[in-house]
Amino acid sequence: MANRTAQEARTVHGTNPQYLIERITRGRIYDSLYWKEECFALTVETLIDKAVDLTCVGGTYGNQKPTEFLCLTLKLLQLQPDYDIVLEFIRDPDFKYLRALGAFYLRLTGKAADIYRELEPLYADYRKLRERSMDGEYFVTHVDEFIDQLIRENRVCDTILPHLVKRHVLEESGDLEPYECLVPLEETIKAPVSSDSE
Repeated sequence: MANRTAQEARTVHGTNPQYLIERITRGRIYDSLYWKEECFALTVETLIDKAVDLTCVGGTYGNQKPTEFLCLTLKLLQLQPDYDIVLEFIRDPDFKYLRALGAFYLRLTGKAADIYRELEPLYADYRKLRERSMDGEYFVTHVDEFIDQLIRENRVCDTILPHLVKRHVLEESGDLEPYECLVPLEETIKAPVSSDSE
């Protein structure tokens, strides 16, 4: 019962949303202590509290043990929250791990144009994130780097991401406006100050 997708959930990319997480990984999540103790009977509202308490992003580590981030991703896939709720996760300015969770969920379930439209503004978020690697060690990454992985990579957090149509194809078809950088180039390049210029 706790491992079933919500009855009213729609298929995503032609399949049960939970199946976006590979079967072996899904089984390990179901067997994990965090899933059994913390994710049982979660609703979208109570899941937010768990997401706010996250301390890292990542997939599996050690002996293929799933991170809390991956467990909550699977729970979101089970619950299939409204698109507007997912956007609130992504647009939340205060909780970076809630934002990362929403972005990861949107990348798994969203349409290509929506993914670019909602995730590209997060390139301006330079806050630090802790990421847990497969060997269990933590390292520092940033929100903008995590977003770049979601858009450019085929596998993130030990999860194969659905195919994402290239941006230029969506621009040519009129589904997406041409990309516009949010940070002017002049602000990103700091010219060296020379004292002997006169």
